Amino acid sequence: MAVLVARQGRELQRYSPRTGGRIVVGCIPYLVRDDGELEVLVISSQKGHGMMFPKGGWEVDESMDDAARREALEEAGIRGDTGVVLGLWHYQSRRYQQTYEGYMFPLRVTDQLGQWPEMASRKRTWATVQEVMEGCQHAWMREALKELVDRHAKLQSAL
Repeated sequence: MAVLVARQGRELQRYSPRTGGRIVVGCIPYLVRDDGELEVLVISSQKGHGMMFPKGGWEVDESMDDAARREALEEAGIRGDTGVVLGLWHYQSRRYQQTYEGYMFPLRVTDQLGQWPEMASRKRTWATVQEVMEGCQHAWMREALKELVDRHAKLQSAL
């Protein structure tokens, strides 16, 4: 069995020429239930609280969707298939006085691992869209989830 290790450090990070802040890439891990409704996977912050989606710095040696899948594996212990980017959001870093650019992808979960790099510092939970809309403190992540829900609804209505 291979040991998975999370990347660390900022040496390979990409920074926005517009804001000077980091460019962050993340994903909304989801499954479609038998009734057609979405169920999404959220993680806690490294401090063990909150409700958020996997995300992290986009590094120079990877594509955006590779970065989204890497963050999902490192932070949530899941693998999956990314779809078309949901959008770009700007948000203020809580730790630094910088504006970050955050790109979010949908990630249809195909595998959930029993062990993953950040399992000691993060909890993962499957939740309904409503639970996440009520519990996620990050407005930009709620907006990305709404975009995924709207996209899913259009696909469902076309069937």
